[in-house]
Amino acid sequence: MKIGNRSIGLGHRPYIIAEMSGNHNQSLDRALEIVEAAAKSGADAVKLQTYTADTITLDSFGPDFVINDPDSLWNGRRLHELYNEAHTPWDWHKPIMDHARALGMDCFSSAFDDTAVDFLETLGVTAYKIASFECTDLRLIAKVARTGKPVIISTGMATVGEIDAAVRTAHNNGCQDLAILKCTSTYPATPENTNIRTIANMRETFGCEVGLSDHTMGCGVSVAAVAFGASLFEKHFTLRRADGGVDSTFSLEPEEFAQLRLETERAWLSLGQVVYGGTEAEAGSRAFRRSLYVAADMKSGERFTSENLRIVRPGYGLDPKFYDIILGKPVKRDVAKGERVSWEMIA
Repeated sequence: MKIGNRSIGLGHRPYIIAEMSGNHNQSLDRALEIVEAAAKSGADAVKLQTYTADTITLDSFGPDFVINDPDSLWNGRRLHELYNEAHTPWDWHKPIMDHARALGMDCFSSAFDDTAVDFLETLGVTAYKIASFECTDLRLIAKVARTGKPVIISTGMATVGEIDAAVRTAHNNGCQDLAILKCTSTYPATPENTNIRTIANMRETFGCEVGLSDHTMGCGVSVAAVAFGASLFEKHFTLRRADGGVDSTFSLEPEEFAQLRLETERAWLSLGQVVYGGTEAEAGSRAFRRSLYVAADMKSGERFTSENLRIVRPGYGLDPKFYDIILGKPVKRDVAKGERVSWEMIA
């Protein structure tokens, strides 16, 4: 799979997306500053969200349109008000995307309805994201797939059947480059609710690239996910959590994001192959294994005892497994303390 000029897969370093979301706090200058900070922190891409309050919900005061969850960061907020605060104005998209591209990053967006897709097509985006709550909107997935661009789908609470329907819809409508993301739809998410073992199963079950949309704090969960086959990652990104914003609480700051870049790549590099017996890089360390050495001067005919035969470092003598065989055997010549034990000196 490729997005722009970057290849995504198990044979390539993790592809890392900095999700801006609403952390621009309704300032274009801040949004552009976020783009610069993401580039300096090692992001491969910056991602936006393309909607307005009116395209994502209804301007209603009814109880269905007010968040009623004591555990939510947004408990008590009216949906229309929250999305109006969080959305990225559409006339900002081009300057943000141009700035990201000038800094060598991909920039694409989560489309939330037909109008968003049509608008993003005018900007020549390199890929599309489907948010986890839109994973079951097969009509939207079909429209995005028909653009011919790579598609990334967050799965969130989706069942195996729902993910299968989303994957099939994408493929049936022409999507050639598809990735799905393991995602826990709580904000923030806790490590114990992330279940990254699912990633390997997702790769086997759906036959496409799999990554992690990580809402946990820190980078430990993402680093661990590399070992289970995650090839791309999405993390919310902000300049400073202390500045506030709708998503700031579970977003990484630049120094933390740079650590994510470093540690996921280290984890990926460490995977390697199934290897026993040491690598070429370890060849020099063999000298520090233990082996059999003469521990005291011996005359010809004298026998090895626990006093004059030792298992010590370095490893140039016979293997320690021969200790009991050699113990009690005579030497056929004079030997000096510090000589490597070899078969030729044994009578």
